[in-house]
Amino acid sequence: MIPIRYVEPVFRPPSEAESLILPVTDGCSWNECTFCEMYTAPQKKFRVREEDEILESIRLTGQRYGDQVRRVFLADGDALVLPTRRLLNILEAIRQYMPTVRRISSYCLPRNLKKKSQAEINELAAAGLKMVYVGAESGDDQVLASVRKCETFESTCDALEKLGTAGITRSVMILNGLGGKIYTRQHAEQSAKLANLTQPEYLATLVVSFPKGEQRFRADFPEWEPLGQHELFVEMEQFLSALELKRTVFRSDHASNWLILKGTLGAEKERLLDQVRQAIAAPDQAHLRPGWARGL
Repeated sequence: MIPIRYVEPVFRPPSEAESLILPVTDGCSWNECTFCEMYTAPQKKFRVREEDEILESIRLTGQRYGDQVRRVFLADGDALVLPTRRLLNILEAIRQYMPTVRRISSYCLPRNLKKKSQAEINELAAAGLKMVYVGAESGDDQVLASVRKCETFESTCDALEKLGTAGITRSVMILNGLGGKIYTRQHAEQSAKLANLTQPEYLATLVVSFPKGEQRFRADFPEWEPLGQHELFVEMEQFLSALELKRTVFRSDHASNWLILKGTLGAEKERLLDQVRQAIAAPDQAHLRPGWARGL
């Protein structure tokens, strides 16, 4: 047994499938976003784990499996809410007890980086924090306010710039359809503007979905109307058209997406746009994911 205490359910990005999941908090420190169902279970109430427990888990895991671990993901929703000193202690312990680790990563709420100076983020990078996943969701302030994200274009942009300056790899996620019909164009254009200004190393899109129902979401966003399949493709075309990225790995292959898109922007921008435009013009010929396979 791995000597780590997990509180179900446990979440991690798809690219962390081979990583050791190391909880340093339980849940999410904000947990008010109306579109998010990840940390709503009663047992996932936000808590910061005791430092002694975390360091002991690292030590014992290192003793048993230290030469097998190559990647570590700091869970849950936003490990970077922790004070820099505590994060540095955790990173040092990983380096000491798991010397084969080559990448340490975490989720990050942009608002949590407001409290950290550039020097602190540089320290975290030097200590081994290599990659951060930022759920930007949208670059449009009106959409962000409607879904209670507690972020703005500026706050997300500032956080991404701090991380980039420190040399930390940034993986940014945008939610296709989050603005509904009323805000679809500004959602696409402002999200592209955010990516253009910050030039993240990775960019991904998911389709907004509500497996547990839309009641919580609509309470704050009653004017929201979902985009149909065709409208989602049109929004994607607007988003991709507005992107001016130099070298960003782009993925739109989550189970929620009808159309699977993979490429590097901007080298493959035109190829990706051609795929989207074909899906708009002739969806029956676009090799879409069947409805039953969309894991929602």
